[in-house]
Amino acid sequence: MSVVGRFAPSPTGAMHLGNARTALLAWLHTRAHGGRHLLRFEDLDTGRVRPGAADATRRDLAWLGLDWDEEVVQSARLPLYEAALARLDTYPCTCTRKEVQAAIQASAGAPHGAEPVYPGRCRAGTAHPGRPAARRWRVPDTVVCAHDALTGQTLCQHLPRDVGDLVLQRNDGVFAYHLAVVVDDGEAGVTDVVRGADLLSATPRQVALQGALGLPTPRYLHVPLLRDYRGERLAKRGGAPPLSALREGAEAPGRVLAELARSLGWLVPAEVGLDDLLPLWRAELAKVGFSTNLDDLSKLP
Repeated sequence: MSVVGRFAPSPTGAMHLGNARTALLAWLHTRAHGGRHLLRFEDLDTGRVRPGAADATRRDLAWLGLDWDEEVVQSARLPLYEAALARLDTYPCTCTRKEVQAAIQASAGAPHGAEPVYPGRCRAGTAHPGRPAARRWRVPDTVVCAHDALTGQTLCQHLPRDVGDLVLQRNDGVFAYHLAVVVDDGEAGVTDVVRGADLLSATPRQVALQGALGLPTPRYLHVPLLRDYRGERLAKRGGAPPLSALREGAEAPGRVLAELARSLGWLVPAEVGLDDLLPLWRAELAKVGFSTNLDDLSKLP
C-alpha cells in the first residue's frame, strides 16, 4: 500500500494563510511518505461558491510549490452520493432549524452540548408533509470513537446522545458535507487525512458513516489552527488577508513558507523551500510515534 492524502478546500473565496498552512501540512505529510496527493474542491453548496475561487486556489498552491496528482470536483460526483444515501437508513425530515431549536429547548432531558442535537421529531413521520424534506440518517444506538494520530487523542461519541440523526441531504437536494467527504475519501482510497483541529469533533460521525457504508477509516491528523494576534482563528469572514495579495504583490513564496513554518514553532531561516520542511514534518511525526512504515496502513482502526 501507499499513502494517499488530500487537500479539500471549498471554493467560497480567497485562500488565506490559515488555509495555506493546512494545505502545506497535508502536502508535506503525503510527500514525506512518497504518496499520492489529491486536490478536491468541495463545491456542493453552490450558493456559497464564488466564481474564480477554484482557479485562484490552484494558482496559490502552485505559487507555494504545492503540487497534486489528481483533481476532484464534488459537483461532478452526485451519482456517487445518491447511491451511498440509498444504502443508508434515512427518513424525510421537514423540520426547520428554528423548530429543531424549539424542540430541543422544550425537551427536559435534551442535551445542551457544543452543538444542538436533533431530538428525533420526524423519526415517526414528517411533522409537515407538505414541505420539502431533508433526508436524515437514523444513527445507530452505539458509541463511536475516532483516534487522532497527531495528538494521540481519542474522541468517543454516543451517536444518538451526542450527534443525533444527521442530515445527509438538505431539503434543496444538496448533499451534506459528512456524506460527501466519506464517499470521496473511500472512493479515492485516501489513507491519511490532515486537516484542521476544528473538524475533530466531526470525525466520529464520519467514522460511523464509513462503517455503515463498508468503507475503510483513514488515519486522521488534526493540525492546530492558525490564529491572529488576538488568538482568534484566521478565517475569511474575519478578514484574514488573502494569499493572492501576497502572490500578486511579488512576495517571495519561500518567505511565506518560512512564516508558516515558524507559526508551528519550527526554527527556520527567513526563506525556505519545501525540501527544507519535509524533514521537519518527519520530525514532528517521530515525536508522537507516528509510524512511517507503509505496512502499518493495513492496521488502520
